[in-house]
Amino acid sequence: MEQHDQKPAAGSEKSRPPALSRGIVAGIVVIFFIAVIFAIFIATGGNGTGTQVPAQECGQKVITYLNNNLVQPGTSAQLKTISEKSGVYEVTTRYQERDILLYATRDCSLLFTNTIPMGASGVCDGQATTCSSGTVQPTVPPAAPVKSSRPSVDLYVMSFCPYGVQAETMMQPVVDLLGRKADINVRYITTVQGTSIDSVQSLHGVTEAREDARQLCIAQHYPDKYWKYLAMFDEQCYPLANDAGKLDACQKNVTVLTGISAATIDPCATGSEGIALLKADEAKAGTNQVSGSPTLLINGQEYQGARSPEAYKKAICDHFDILPPECATTLSTQGTGVSGGCG
Repeated sequence: MEQHDQKPAAGSEKSRPPALSRGIVAGIVVIFFIAVIFAIFIATGGNGTGTQVPAQECGQKVITYLNNNLVQPGTSAQLKTISEKSGVYEVTTRYQERDILLYATRDCSLLFTNTIPMGASGVCDGQATTCSSGTVQPTVPPAAPVKSSRPSVDLYVMSFCPYGVQAETMMQPVVDLLGRKADINVRYITTVQGTSIDSVQSLHGVTEAREDARQLCIAQHYPDKYWKYLAMFDEQCYPLANDAGKLDACQKNVTVLTGISAATIDPCATGSEGIALLKADEAKAGTNQVSGSPTLLINGQEYQGARSPEAYKKAICDHFDILPPECATTLSTQGTGVSGGCG
């Protein structure tokens, strides 16, 4: 995925860590001042509110939390160093080619992003991110969900991206639950450079481009069978991506088993109709500045939380004007255990 580093805010780079990315800032829900004050109080007891967690164990817990909840889809943070300082753990992480400094209580129950040197007397401008003395970076609250009577949900993937396949698997129960109440679509990330399917560029090659077109054609002509095909393809055919012969046989078998006519889908996938469908998705991806698989947009807003059926369901339900009764159903909270992406 293409990454775009944000420029550091003006101020002393020696006195503060680089600003967190939009994804992390939007995800941090602990108010800095409360967390810092609480940490100062419990630090005097030596162990926080609970038993002290070993430094390396706490560092891994911090990284796991960041990668599962706060970073942008398709990216990940790494642990560089962790050490005890002034009664708390100082954790240096590496994210998008930048070192980011975080802090955790020694029982590893609270995470915060900055400390305030109480010996400093500087006063901050209410809108600034730096003070004349000391450092304060105010939180940026997540944007309020854009609500509608029928949310538009677009999951951008590449058909042979393992992370995209995992996201589709997580979305399947959500489609079963909310498919009649929200418009849930899979979009495909390609670059169309000509009028034939072989002119389409996709990250995993022309085989992926052909399957992207095939799946778009199935969605177009057999919308009621699309998710059934997708589930069977992802389970049975995707693992055969590197064996062209077995992959072709699997595609044909799944097509038959799902009641889809190859006589309809094959000409679409290899002809002008498939190219037009790929171009339409390419245009949508360009408009929304999407380049990584998977990327989930709900009413045009990028979702950056956990990848599990329940997390996806809750995110979509948050965008309804009036909550449908289906939203009271609890789906699986078991996710993929990864937060990577292709792009």
